[in-house]
Amino acid sequence: MTAEVWFYHLDAKPVEQELPGLLQRGLDRNIRMAVVSGQAAGLADLSHRIWAHAETAFIAHALSDEPFACQQPICLCAEDTPPNAAPFRFYIEGAAPLSLEGLTRASILFNGSDESAVLAARELWKRFKAEEAVIRYWKQDEQGRWKDQAAV
Repeated sequence: MTAEVWFYHLDAKPVEQELPGLLQRGLDRNIRMAVVSGQAAGLADLSHRIWAHAETAFIAHALSDEPFACQQPICLCAEDTPPNAAPFRFYIEGAAPLSLEGLTRASILFNGSDESAVLAARELWKRFKAEEAVIRYWKQDEQGRWKDQAAV
């Protein structure tokens, strides 16, 4: 079975503001996840932002080099081999799946205001379409709700 590939077109808010909500929804469904970033230097800052996301929510996670990262429901890493072997992965800051093998879903978050990020997302779309992956394209409406643009 080929993994689903979901593209998240970010316009209103940056990834570090949108990602915690998406992660929380996954945790609510008991999904094991990883966040793979193309910028390893920003992972510690992203971790702090996730911890501080909401006073009422606890988004359990670890950086890939921390003790017991393999046991965490969410792992933040710079490589596409997270220690928690998550079948659901979010790719940010230019990161992309090396392969869809073993994945249930690859979610690619990109900045819609950055032309190079949009072009990279289009290239990934073509690649995954050729691999016959199930592709979804999400964009937020005026109220901030994610809408599947293919279903609109």
